[in-house]
Amino acid sequence: MSGKYLWRLGVIATVFLGGVYLLMPTYRLLTMGEEEKEKMDRQTLFSLKKRALNLGLDIQGGMYIVLSVDKEKVKNPEHLKDAADRVVEVIRNRVDQLGVFEPVIQKVGEDRVIVQLPGVVSKERARNIIGKTALLEFKLLADEKVFADFLRSVDEVLGGGVEGISDTLKGGPFTRYLVGYEGDVAVPEEYWDEVDSILNLPEVKKLVPVGYEVLWGRTVQTPDGKKLRKLFLVQKRTPLTGANLVDARATLGQQQMAGQPVVHISFDRTGAVIFARLTGENVGKRLAIVLDGVVQSAPRIQERIPTGNAQITGIPTLQEAQDLAAILRAGALPVPVKIEEERIVGPSLGADSIRRGMLSLAVAFVLVILFMVFYYRVAGVIAVFALLANLVLVLDVMAMLNATLTMPGMAGLILTVGMAVDANVLIFERIREELRKGKSFRTALEVGYANATRTILDANITTLLTAIVLMFLGVGPIRGFAIVLTIGIIVNLITSIVMTRWIFGYLIEDRKMQYVPI
Repeated sequence: MSGKYLWRLGVIATVFLGGVYLLMPTYRLLTMGEEEKEKMDRQTLFSLKKRALNLGLDIQGGMYIVLSVDKEKVKNPEHLKDAADRVVEVIRNRVDQLGVFEPVIQKVGEDRVIVQLPGVVSKERARNIIGKTALLEFKLLADEKVFADFLRSVDEVLGGGVEGISDTLKGGPFTRYLVGYEGDVAVPEEYWDEVDSILNLPEVKKLVPVGYEVLWGRTVQTPDGKKLRKLFLVQKRTPLTGANLVDARATLGQQQMAGQPVVHISFDRTGAVIFARLTGENVGKRLAIVLDGVVQSAPRIQERIPTGNAQITGIPTLQEAQDLAAILRAGALPVPVKIEEERIVGPSLGADSIRRGMLSLAVAFVLVILFMVFYYRVAGVIAVFALLANLVLVLDVMAMLNATLTMPGMAGLILTVGMAVDANVLIFERIREELRKGKSFRTALEVGYANATRTILDANITTLLTAIVLMFLGVGPIRGFAIVLTIGIIVNLITSIVMTRWIFGYLIEDRKMQYVPI
């Protein structure tokens, strides 16, 4: 045994086994249940996803959202493009901080943004992440007496009868809709619409003290399962906003807030000076922390806070606290956005897509194996191995390039199988032609590969050029198809021309076989 081709066989084995090893993270993710993912450490899961093949929204499931910029809030039409670009940047920062792997966030036209979040199937959470303007404000609450006087005056107006209001709002005083909760005024869920209608009456708006405004609090759930929202009378003036925010972190509270989710926020030097002055001048008063016009919490100022650190409390779950912290870190949207369209590709649909795609790929592969082995015998077995290596290497290259496999990509993968078979059939038929001319197998092998290679290169290069054009000019499914096809053609040239030739060389040169059944 000369060993001339033995090292090449070792290279083939190393490449193939290494390729299989690189696909193990993908296999583990696909076979891992949702409960197992939730129990896994977040950093470990993120690292696993990073090493695995990216799956598109149509396979993995997730959220598809179309947003439009609120043009009415853009004062100068010339600034619309900049506003939309800033929206894309802020949303990308938010999604990145939440650990959503391989999101697609792109602007369409001048005022629309498309967001695809693979793996995220909670509509409510996606809305909170993407749709929040994230305008953070700190406002002082009105004195309790001022708020009580306002509520009493609303009772008097409703009691005197106000024209243009529905009969349901004429049945008694305004305070009949209110209950006390944690020392504040709150509204039960069944009365939210009625109370909001009353507060928006022109006659009631006139009763709001000058320099103040009425704001709703966030939804809270009482121990007996009822939902409430507090009402607050706050100063319109905003001494401090989130523009000076430098960090926000979600943790579980200590001492009085032990075990409860809180968001710790810190300000830059300018913000810290303002915050120190604000707290120092208003010791004993309550400070409302307002996000997008909704009061998140309203703690009482116990002492001057010189460090520029504060915390947002009253958040039901740690997940919500983490989302809020991520939104605050990413910054506020420059203008409000509206959700025009939203769709959920559920995990069941994604699993069904994977199952059907893999089934079609498996059926095609089995039929090819049967045909090649039956028709070309030992040479067919070599071609089948090269074909298997082709599939493994295509998926490996996609994983290393962080490309995303979609359903059109699976179609490209199946097409690659067909092209790989076509290349091997061309080579084997050229070898058979030379054998029929009476040449030795060694000579037929050399001539057959030389003649077939030119034809294979011509066919594959023209297809490759088309795929490259589609990859750079196409969008969405077309681009996904073109990426897989491009990678598949390049890998196919290596496996069908080089890999199979090395295996034949090993059998003829090293194993001294005079003839390989073909």
